[in-house]
Parts: sequence; structure tokens; C-alpha cells
Amino acid sequence: MTTSISLLASDHKKRKHRASDADPDAPRKKKKERSKLDTGKSRTEPSTSEFRVTKATITLSVPPVFASNLRAGVEEMLDSMIMRYIPSLCGVLLAHSNLHFLSPTASINADCPFAICNVAFDATVWSPSIAMKLVGKIILYSPDHVSLLLHRTFNVSIPRHHIPEDVWEFEYGPAENDPEYGEGAIRSSVDEEGDAGMKDGDGEKAEGEAVPQASGQWVHRVTGTKLGGTDGYLEFTVIGKTVANEMLSLQGSIQPDPFSEEHSATQPDKSSRKKHAK
Repeated sequence: MTTSISLLASDHKKRKHRASDADPDAPRKKKKERSKLDTGKSRTEPSTSEFRVTKATITLSVPPVFASNLRAGVEEMLDSMIMRYIPSLCGVLLAHSNLHFLSPTASINADCPFAICNVAFDATVWSPSIAMKLVGKIILYSPDHVSLLLHRTFNVSIPRHHIPEDVWEFEYGPAENDPEYGEGAIRSSVDEEGDAGMKDGDGEKAEGEAVPQASGQWVHRVTGTKLGGTDGYLEFTVIGKTVANEMLSLQGSIQPDPFSEEHSATQPDKSSRKKHAK
């Protein structure tokens, strides 16, 4: 048995343009799979920006605690999806707006107390594409990779084989057990600058804060300048994406030809090839 609940009482306060919501084709639209989004790709134009706004529809099962205000329940459920990677949106949901119900009623099936609602909204999505050029701030130098933060939020990793080793080389820092130049000396200098409050693992670096260099840094072979310059910002090409725990991270490259097979992880780096040649 299916019961219908009117949405007029929970929707009339915030919806100003009800005439635009009366879509005559809405009752004949095919129902979407529960908790999956329809991004309306036919209405989305290709964009060269990493940010985009797209129309999306979703079918939600609203808990009975929101029976008197289904709009509040839907908004809370959409809020819980913010900053998560949504596969059907092909990106991270940053914000939602212009929420409206696709039907004037919600349904309750059999003895399940959850109200099933079909809603549409405008989704602001962070969705960088492969081969796109972006600029991030370096937060860590390592012999095998360089880590960056994009927009002070998203993680980017540039592996060693995607750093031109004929231009850049890794310069190791002082040994950690050296009492004069090691980790102790670095920590004391940080304390003097008033940055001792930063904890290990803090991903977000303040503007102008120096990148830890206890393990070394990537420098130019000729000029000796540090990779990223004095401000630490570096332009890279997006060559891969990784989704883990609903979080999206990028893999980047600063090679002039980032998609060449020569830079594959299975290929030995130039330094090892020189050793074998000898």
C-alpha cells in the first residue's frame, strides 16, 4: 500500500515561484534510483573551469522526524553530502541551492515510515578534468614526491617521475640526529618565529608559512632556486584522480609532456638509468 503526503504545507513558505515548479511532464518522468543523482548532462555545457554549476535531481527517503517539514529534512540530507565526492556528479559537491520538489506529494510505501521525495536543485561542484592546468601551494618536499594543497583544501601529489630530473634535483637536508643542523635546530628556529603551535599532520598551511625542509627540497640544477619559488606556488597538469573515503585527490605532473609513456611509474628514473649505463 502506498500513501501520499502533501508537500504544500512544508514547501509554501520558501518557494516563491510555484508556477515554474508545475512541470506537466513531472508525473511521467522515470523514477530515479534511490539516493542517486541525475546531473542533467544534456543541459550542462562543457566548461574549462574546475568549478561548475549543474542541475541535479535526487530521490530521497526523508526520516519521519521531518514529517511536518520535509523541506528541512531534504536540506539536511543534502548538507550531509557537501565536501564529498559524488560519482554521478563526477566531482565534489560544494553547495546546493534553488531546491524544489518535483511532485506536490511524497509517498510512503507499505509500513516504511520514510517519505520518498523527488527533488531538484542547483549543485555547485568541484570537478577538475584530466589535462587541466592548476596552481597549488607546496606543503611538503620529499625525495619521491611533492605534496601540494589546492584552494587550501584538496590534496595533490606530484610523483618523482613527473618532475623533470634534468632540470630539478632533490637536495637532502641536514641529518635529524645532528644537534646543530638537525631536527632540533629546525624546531628551535620555528619556536623563535612563534609557529610552534602548529601540530604534526596539519595539512593546511598559512599564507607565507615556510614549508618544512628537514628532509630536503627540490632545487634547480643550475640556479639553485627552490621548486615553487619563494611563495611556494606551483603550476601542474592534472594526470590522475583518486577517490578514497568519498574524498577526491589529484595526481599532477610538471613534465612538459606529462602523458608520455616515458614518465610512467614502471619506467626507471634517469639517475638509475645512468648507473646501469656505467
